[in-house]
Parts: sequence; structure tokens; C-alpha cells
Amino acid sequence: MNKQKYYQPERETMPREEMAALQNELFLKQLRRVYDNVPYYRSKMEEKGVTPEDIHSLEDIRKLPFLSKADLRDAYPYGLLAKPLSECVRIQSTSGTTGKRVVAFYTQHDVDLWEECCARAITAAGGTEEDVCQVCYGYGLFTGGPGLHGGSHKVGCLTLPMSSGNTERQIQFMMDLGATILCCTPSYAAYLGEALAEAGYKPEDNRLKAGIFGAEPWTEEMRRDIQRSLGIKAYDIYGLTETSGPGVAFECPEQKGMHINEDHFYPEIIDPDTGEVLPEGAQGELVFTALDKEAFPLIRYRTRDICTLSREKCSCGRTLIRMSKPRGRSDDMLIIRGVNVFPSQIETVLMEQGYSSNYLIIVDRVNNTDTFDINVEMLPDQFSDTVRAITDREQKLTDALRTMLGITAKVHLVPPKSIQRSEGKAVRLIDKRKLL
Repeated sequence: MNKQKYYQPERETMPREEMAALQNELFLKQLRRVYDNVPYYRSKMEEKGVTPEDIHSLEDIRKLPFLSKADLRDAYPYGLLAKPLSECVRIQSTSGTTGKRVVAFYTQHDVDLWEECCARAITAAGGTEEDVCQVCYGYGLFTGGPGLHGGSHKVGCLTLPMSSGNTERQIQFMMDLGATILCCTPSYAAYLGEALAEAGYKPEDNRLKAGIFGAEPWTEEMRRDIQRSLGIKAYDIYGLTETSGPGVAFECPEQKGMHINEDHFYPEIIDPDTGEVLPEGAQGELVFTALDKEAFPLIRYRTRDICTLSREKCSCGRTLIRMSKPRGRSDDMLIIRGVNVFPSQIETVLMEQGYSSNYLIIVDRVNNTDTFDINVEMLPDQFSDTVRAITDREQKLTDALRTMLGITAKVHLVPPKSIQRSEGKAVRLIDKRKLL
């Protein structure tokens, strides 16, 4: 077997029966450990009238309660921790929804497993110790940079820890050091392609062969544009902070869905309204159970991502189940330039700044980059302000929203009652991006 093709061939090509047995063993151990060490989850199980003794195999997982983003906020910061804090070596965090972030904890064992998952993705994209991997995801609390950085080290690539932004420097290092694998959001990859062209470079001038792009929705049309502008093959990667970060699932060269690292993350598809487990191939909400995470092991975590699962044989040789590209969300979360944004965050800021709850979010994609505008109705006394005063108000609101969201929106203060009212559920969002 060509070990260059797989990072961990014994796991990635494991026969179905062996994988099921491994998952079952890990799951039962994990459930007992979580029940014994996480009072928050134990109380949820007690509310549902179930104990570990009622669970004999993965077939019984549907008896267990779900965890949601709301649970993670309620348990903030330490309520879902399953290991002593002294055994934890790192945290990562989401952007937060109403000011309270989701904080995920990692033991060294957790970090190693996460980086191995990212190494599988890099290897699937053709990465070896001969490659130069340029990581342009953000570093810090965001999981993108640290995850692919660690995965690149595991593979043995020369790693360029560029983080995001400073495009001129990105291009300089890419060209001077001969980067061969690019890791960033798809919108930034598209921008880099444009910037390279503007600088006079043709696709054949760089040494890039592959890109690993995630953290935001992107279309097949965008994939083709990126591949053409950079002269690469573009691979999708999926993950979320709550389960570790990028590397939960990844594309192989066949690009017919993303292989889930199901020896670490057990997937289910449920009806988002009833919670009923749906059969393979049915579209529904993706749910994950962490089988061997130590510090922050979530059981039946509702991702809110809508997709399908398939065990159809893949010609790449991997036996790992595949998930389709997410086709939407079962909640109102937006992903804008790789950042999770909830309308509730925006409403919180508006109310704190003395505005009404009449606002409209307009998201679009121009030249492969997300645009983010918010129309906010002024109150009558605010509308009487001078143009300079209104401009100052817009800037103050822009700053407050950036502090909450971690991303800049273009704020437009509009006259009172100028945003159309609805007799039913208020329309707070217009998303003009063609993401499906």
C-alpha cells in the first residue's frame, strides 16, 4: 500500500466491521467517563431517565439527550469539562453569540488527535514531507490556523505560519519559499488569485499544487475559479470548534463528499424538528459524538448543519463514511468571511446602543468576497441629527458591532419606518450569495 496516499492507512481504510467494533468500544468508555465526570451532562441524562447501564451499544445512542450550542453557553466556562484543568494544555474558542463564547478545552492527547486528523486531510491533498504548507487561516482562538499548522507538522511539511491578511507578504513568501499547499478560507484564496494576477503572475509561475479551504460556505463555481486562478486542485475541509476544529472531515482526490474521521467522531443525521434519527442518504441535521476526546467530549452535539451521509465505496480506498457539503443551517447562524454571525448578536448591540430592533442584514458575495451590510432604523429624535452626527453614530455602531462579532459590517442608518414590516416572522436577513 502506498503510505503517501494515507496518513494513517490502518484507520482510514479499516474494514467496516472493524470500524464499527472500534466505535462501539470507544463510545461505551466515553459515555461512562462523561457520566462520571461531567455533572451537567449527567443531569441531562437523569432528566431523560437514562443511565450508562441502559446503553449497551451505539445502537442505543438515540436514547441519549442531545447537546446544543445553548447547553455550551449555559455550561460556560467549565461546566462540560471532563478532565481536571491541570491536565488541559490549551483552549480554542468560537466568536460567541450574545457575548458569551463557547470555550473548548484540549489535553495534549486531544491536540495530538486533532492534528492527526488535519494531517489526514493534508495527505489526502497530496501533502508529504517534501511540501511547503502555507497556512493563512487566522491563528489564536480561531481553530483554523492552529489545526492545519499542527497537521502540517505531523506530515513533516515545511510550515509557513502566515496567519490571515497582509497579502503582499503572503505573495512574497509564497513565491520566494515555493509554497506547494495553501490553507485558508476559499474567499481569501480567490482574493490571492486576483492579487497574484494584478502583481503580474500567471498561475504557472507559482509552485502551488493544492489548496485546503474551509471555515465558510463555497460553491463548485468558486472551486473552479480558484483552481483556474491559482493553478491548483482545491479541497474542502470541515470542522467546528466544539468537536476540535478543522479536520473532522476532509475531501480526498475523488471530491465526492468529505470523509468523516469516524474513528474519532461518530456522525448521525436527524430530523431537525423531531430529533428522529434518519436513514443513510436522508437529508437532515448533522450530529456528532466525540469518541475519544478527553477534555471536552461532547455527546450527540447538534451542529445545525444540514447534509447527507453516504457509505458508498470510494475509489480512493478510504472506508470512512462521507458527508455532503453542508446545504444550509437549521438555525439562523450565518458564516461571513469565515466568522460565525448570529442576528441575535447584532440585535444585542443595537439595543445596547439605544436603537430599535428594526434592522436588516444584507449579505452578498462580490468578486468571491462576502459583503456585509446592516440597515438600522433610527428613532425619530436620532433622525433629526445633522449629517455629521449621523455619520458619527454609524461609526460608533460599526465599532461596537466589530467588538461583538470580530468582523466589520458596513452600517447604514436609515429613516424611521423605512424597513418593511412583516405580519408574520420579521425578515431580518437577505442573503444574496448563491451558496447551494
